[in-house]
Amino acid sequence: MKKETLITTRRAVLSGLASCGGLLAGGCSKTLPPTYGNVLRMGDLLTYKAHRLLLPVHSLAKEYEHGDISSIPAIGNTNPADPRQPTFNADRGAIYQRVRDSGFADWRLSIEGRVARPGAYSLAELKRFPSRTQITKHTCEEGWSAIAEWTGVPLRRVLEAAGMLPSARFVQFYAFDDSAEGLDMLDALHPQTILAYGMNGRDLPISHGAPVRLRVERQLGYKSVKFLRRIVVTDEFDDLGKIGSLQNGWAWYVGI
Repeated sequence: MKKETLITTRRAVLSGLASCGGLLAGGCSKTLPPTYGNVLRMGDLLTYKAHRLLLPVHSLAKEYEHGDISSIPAIGNTNPADPRQPTFNADRGAIYQRVRDSGFADWRLSIEGRVARPGAYSLAELKRFPSRTQITKHTCEEGWSAIAEWTGVPLRRVLEAAGMLPSARFVQFYAFDDSAEGLDMLDALHPQTILAYGMNGRDLPISHGAPVRLRVERQLGYKSVKFLRRIVVTDEFDDLGKIGSLQNGWAWYVGI
């Protein structure tokens, strides 16, 4: 009898998630990533729906004390100007080398798309926004994690300054190498999602994404794009093609 009750309960939970997910998809299809007709992608979609439906929208990732800070390896591309790097782009690598040689004085972060006031921000201009410092855990999809202090401007403040339009649903982030990621507006506007220009009390190192990287504390580490050059606000989902997660075998949403 207990076994039958347990099976019934599990079926009810799964049916409830599927039903709720169907309602969510029907009500706001533009806010959901596609499945590509693939079983694993359908699993990604169910995870996304379940997180958005069941978890508190404004919950914060755990923040730590200074004594908890640990060494954190630089993984992936550590210098977009180095042709030996796995995601090297020849054209943008040369541009990165020039802005690096200028001490990033010539670097600009472009804000484009569904905004009323598109433009480009220098590092000095970003630093004039009210800043946020947070000590958080970087959780890697490869199984390691590390704790670091990050300082930067909340992404929300920059998007509001650019005048994001009411139709905006997603924010895409492009790097100087062949890397790009996207967020839905819930994570983009989350108070712990920042454009970080400082790490552990110093300027952000080259190997960790200087001059500015994204920090998305409620998703796995690979969503926190390094070496930012361009941000595009959109009202429809974009898988970002060959430089995005989906076409390279990774999940688009990896909430933790």
